[in-house]
Amino acid sequence: MPPSSAPCPPDSLLQHRAYVAFWCARTASSFGFQMLAVAVGWQIYAITGRAFDLGLIGLVQFLPSVLLLLPAGHMADQFDRRRIVLFGQIVEWVAIVLLATLTLLHAVNEVGILLLIFTIAVAKAFESPSMQSMVPALVPPSLLPRAMAVNGSAMQAASIVGPALGGLLYVAGPGVVYAVSAVLYLIAATLVSRLRYEQTPPKREPATLKTLFAGVHFIRERKDVLGVISLDLFAVLLGGATALLPIFAKDVLHTGPWGLGLLRAAPAVGALLMSVWLARHSMERNVGKIMFAAVAGFGVATLIFALSKVIWLSLLALFALGAFDMVSMVIRGSLVQLDTPDAMRGRVSAVNAIFINTSNQLGEFESGMVAAWLGAVGSAVLGGIGTLAVVGLWMWMFPTLRRRQRLHVAPSTQEGEAQAQTV
Repeated sequence: MPPSSAPCPPDSLLQHRAYVAFWCARTASSFGFQMLAVAVGWQIYAITGRAFDLGLIGLVQFLPSVLLLLPAGHMADQFDRRRIVLFGQIVEWVAIVLLATLTLLHAVNEVGILLLIFTIAVAKAFESPSMQSMVPALVPPSLLPRAMAVNGSAMQAASIVGPALGGLLYVAGPGVVYAVSAVLYLIAATLVSRLRYEQTPPKREPATLKTLFAGVHFIRERKDVLGVISLDLFAVLLGGATALLPIFAKDVLHTGPWGLGLLRAAPAVGALLMSVWLARHSMERNVGKIMFAAVAGFGVATLIFALSKVIWLSLLALFALGAFDMVSMVIRGSLVQLDTPDAMRGRVSAVNAIFINTSNQLGEFESGMVAAWLGAVGSAVLGGIGTLAVVGLWMWMFPTLRRRQRLHVAPSTQEGEAQAQTV
């Protein structure tokens, strides 16, 4: 089973056995992927000694995640989502087994590793929208925010413990890391294969530009969904201070690698603890204001980190940044899923994933470019101020989102609010 460091779902979610199986499967594959990522980076750098090749690892993962997500979202709404997820995990498992076998036989090279990582990235691109769309069918709408928080806690635990565990196992060789990762993926695939999942029979449509971009059209028509997704896009795009952590550690805080490690871990620890709290406490009122407050808190934490000259205050700011980001993520993920009909969830999840992937990548690029002009501190300060400005502008542009009380709103209520806006 997945490592015990992943927090368990609360009692209310434990009653839904299908969700528990899904959660265990996702936790296992997440730990496996985090361990895999550490081993691949170390192995390629050991083979070539070129930093450029480390960038190629990111490139072969990024391209499929952007180029294939719209077709993957269309497939998620046309076919059995459980089978798509299962097929994706089996492909990933086979690629990892090949990677482990070639490594143990000393028959692996850089090109072979990159091709197998590309294969895994393609499979993940098709798996992701289906996996995201499955959650609302596994728990009642009232429990979806808690389920999203529990998912977040597992992801954060994997991002903290997985690399450390992978690094320890790497002492015995990269083949050992790949073998353990393959076992975790096999556990995940087995759990998904036995998962009892009910999906509304999809209405088969041919793949056209209209059906592929139906998710984009849907988001444009739903103001609350558009507001929450675009708010996250611009907040992450502007507030990417974490990309500059090596500069802050060395030149601002005057610490060494140990300090950089603490700085990198702080947001994940904040996010993990917040996700555990959210998994056991419901957000029943004022979710719109809570979300805007969380994004504003993200901006303030970015400003404090930018101006801090001592490591304890920087760690505290990054801890708060991660916690605020988790609140925003849970509200965004729950609202998008609950406001989207099941027949559209795959395509909407795909568009949402494109926004998230793009904002993360471009956010790091933007922070680096601005830091080259204004310095790391100036870049982070500008990002924090920009995030606060976006919050104020979005509160004015999306008043129904600002006034939204609950995550789950009945369709008739949404239609009434939409009509009220047009009067």
